[in-house]
Amino acid sequence: MIRDPETLQALLDSVRRFVRERLVPAENEVAETDEIPEAIVQEMRELGLFGLTIPEQFGGLELTMEEEVHVLLELCQTSPAFRSVIGTTVGIGSQGILMDGTDAQKAEWLPRLATGEVIASFALTEPEAGSDAASLRTTAVKQGDHYLVNGTKRFITNAPHAGMFTLMARTNPADKGAGGVSSFIVDAKSPGISFGKYDKKMGQRGAHTCDVIFDNVKVPAANLIGLQEGQGFKTAMKVLEKGRIHIAAVAVGCAKRILRDALQYSLERKQFGQAICDFQLVQAMLADSQAELYAAECMTIDAARRRDAGQNVSTEASSAKMFATEMCGRVADRAVQILGGSGYMAEYGIERFYRDVRLFRLYEGTTQIQQIIIARNMVRDAKAAA
Repeated sequence: MIRDPETLQALLDSVRRFVRERLVPAENEVAETDEIPEAIVQEMRELGLFGLTIPEQFGGLELTMEEEVHVLLELCQTSPAFRSVIGTTVGIGSQGILMDGTDAQKAEWLPRLATGEVIASFALTEPEAGSDAASLRTTAVKQGDHYLVNGTKRFITNAPHAGMFTLMARTNPADKGAGGVSSFIVDAKSPGISFGKYDKKMGQRGAHTCDVIFDNVKVPAANLIGLQEGQGFKTAMKVLEKGRIHIAAVAVGCAKRILRDALQYSLERKQFGQAICDFQLVQAMLADSQAELYAAECMTIDAARRRDAGQNVSTEASSAKMFATEMCGRVADRAVQILGGSGYMAEYGIERFYRDVRLFRLYEGTTQIQQIIIARNMVRDAKAAA
């Protein structure tokens, strides 16, 4: 499914060099300051990273899902916060417009998203609604040629830096389920939008999230995605399905870096007169990590290829996301164990990754949500075949 192997390889080489020469050396600075240097963000723009998934006609690279996975496997061998800078624009922030937007909506927003001039953010989660997207309380009431939006969104990645939000809001209060939800493009500069303070998180310093409060925000009716009410939940689910393969690739990339660092330490650290990599119990942790990483990488690439082929990949996307993110957590845990006391110390970086990757098992739907999706799909398919 790779359209142009040579061009893809050139891109992967550039990303690999960028990670090695620019991102890895900046990891400690980002962890200490909670800020990603603007110079690095600008280099991401110049590399075309904000436009990975946006069609060429709008100035993007228009990567296939499989190509996107390969780029993420390289880009994510550093602190996950760097990926987070582009993640919402490449994925959940822009894909609703791309999948269900009108030609006019695409023409207005996608070119600016592709260049990174505008950063997109995905405003779905609320204080009382996470994976249960159908229970959204944010409302959008139509008044003439605009909608009036009121509500609060929570844990919104890149919200403080966003130029636009893909917003999910309830347009039909009589429909308490998914059918009452619509999706909108909201200019972040619109009057009535305010932000909570930055969330203090377990990890991923440099990747900012906060509450977004909508207080009588006027959104033009022309910004209703697809100009159709009641389609927001369907749009969100399509976006999240693609996002789950994306996050699976992110987890695999991070696990590669963590395992490489743990292996290198085991080669250098000596105990009882020999390198600890020669001890079988350490070898067992290395081997288990490598085998699980390989399985997760294969699953993720396979799910991406199936999606590129036009198949329904709801089960495969959830399976890959669940397995890869859980795998990454186990690899990080073993890495701390291999490093021993050093693994608990900030100077070695492993404890930072240990905290950073814990989030992977939560967003785009928790592991438990993925289990529900997979099992429901299995039961539905079995009943249909009966």
